[in-house]
Amino acid sequence: MKLLLDEMYAGLKEYFEALGYEVQTAQDSGLKGANDREIVEFAAEYKLLLVTEDQKPAELAKILGVKCVFVSNLMIAKLVDEKIREQGF
Repeated sequence: MKLLLDEMYAGLKEYFEALGYEVQTAQDSGLKGANDREIVEFAAEYKLLLVTEDQKPAELAKILGVKCVFVSNLMIAKLVDEKIREQGF
C-alpha cells in the first residue's frame, strides 16, 4: 500500500516506512501549501491512500472516491486517554 501523508504527518514518514509502507509526503510531492482538492486529486492520480487530520480533504476524498484515513482530534484524544488510564496516572 502506498501512502500520501498530508503536511501535518510528514514527520511520521520514517515510522510508516519501518512498518512496510511506501510513503510520500505532501512536501515530497511538491504539494506544500497546496489546497485540499489538489492534494486529494494527487492521491487519486497516483493511487495513494491519503492520511490526514483535516476534515475537508477527508470529505473531498470520500466524494471523489479516493481512499483516505481521517485521524480526527477526537481519535487522538481517546487514544491518549486510553494510554493514561492503562498506565494508572
